[in-house]
Amino acid sequence: MTVELSSLRRSWFVLAVVFIADVMDAVDATIANLAGPSIRADLGGGESTLQWVLSAYTTAFAIGLITSGRLGDLAGRRRLFLLGLAGFTAASLACGLAPGAGFLITARVLQGLCGAILIPQGFALVKVVFPPHLLRKALIPFGPVMGLATVAGPILAGWLLHLNLFGGEWRSIFLINVPVGVLAWLLAWRFLPSRSGEDRAARLDLAGVGLLTLASALLIVPLVQGRELGWPLWTYLMLAGAVVALALFVASERRSPHPVIAPSLFGRRSFVVGLLITAGFFAGLSGFQLAFNLLLQLGLRWTPLHTSLTMIPWALGSAAAVALAGAVLTQRLGRATLHLGLGIAVVGLLALWWTIAHPGAGLTSWSFAPALLVIGFGTGLVFVPIFDFILGDATTEEVGTGAGMLNAVQQFAGALGVAALGTVFFARAGHASFNSASELVTALAAALFLITLLLVGLLPKHAR
Repeated sequence: MTVELSSLRRSWFVLAVVFIADVMDAVDATIANLAGPSIRADLGGGESTLQWVLSAYTTAFAIGLITSGRLGDLAGRRRLFLLGLAGFTAASLACGLAPGAGFLITARVLQGLCGAILIPQGFALVKVVFPPHLLRKALIPFGPVMGLATVAGPILAGWLLHLNLFGGEWRSIFLINVPVGVLAWLLAWRFLPSRSGEDRAARLDLAGVGLLTLASALLIVPLVQGRELGWPLWTYLMLAGAVVALALFVASERRSPHPVIAPSLFGRRSFVVGLLITAGFFAGLSGFQLAFNLLLQLGLRWTPLHTSLTMIPWALGSAAAVALAGAVLTQRLGRATLHLGLGIAVVGLLALWWTIAHPGAGLTSWSFAPALLVIGFGTGLVFVPIFDFILGDATTEEVGTGAGMLNAVQQFAGALGVAALGTVFFARAGHASFNSASELVTALAAALFLITLLLVGLLPKHAR
């Protein structure tokens, strides 16, 4: 009995370490959003610098995430978790000490790759250390915590920028990861199991990974740099090359004995539709968050702290919706939970568009609050259950690969949203105003949410 209690206590420590790592990743994917203007003011660079600071992390994370599960089988999950956590912490230190914009962007790429190595190993380790009858209980908090961490990131960034702990305002948002990462690494070294169900027969499809990486780079680079450089010929050639590389990837996957993505998943309508839903939702969300943040800081000249406090209604709405979706709505309403959440989010975005277009006596935190509360509540209803419905008819063997692919698409869609909608924002701002640019991006985000709402009807009625 004593041995069993000791083993269970160790399992909860493993869960705590994985939670810390996942929250660090979720916050870092969004926290730089608020710090963008401060980074640019300190380090210089053009408008695309703001987009690269965000896109570099999420693109690298998405690309690395696709293969890191297989790497865990080959190299050992404990070893890769410790390596990824150490690399993530070191890259955070490099970000905080960056002497220039190029150095920072490179460090963000390394941070994203290390995060991609780290995160999948954590989930696999949790599955190993918990007995089956406690595993669901252990995993229940993941969805709500990750959703709230994503929303809370910009608010935390505002406080850190205001405190200006290490000079330059923005450096503390990266340096704070260092003590947290060191503590998590020591706990991981002490408590992670040495064996975690590796499959030594697993193999990497290097050709598939290379083609997918090439397609991603050919797509993101021209979207971020094209407008600032006047859309030279090479940007169009790169976009065309992305289509070719993606087609070659699909052909390679069909022939590969060890495909990156289980081919059977693409025979499931819910998964194919789910990829589009995931891409539309997270691209719209990331692009809108960037545009709204730029409106407040560059357009209205608000401080980072003022901006972060303005986002509190969003966080409150998300917190309430996440708790409600996890505890009540998903079981009672099924797939209609996603319809409800996306519908509410569209209403909130249109309300915000109206607020910006008709400022009346002026735009204030209070004038934004009702719309942000509604948007936060709507998106919060989607955060927790979306992947469960997309994988609702997948087999047990397909769920692991499918979930990894969906997470990768989520990250890549975020980078794509920042690149594409950020480009739209700066293009409109250059010809009109920040208010006009924000109106356009908000309307486009609402359109993307509406498309995903219509596609949800093709998902299974019940969550997995």
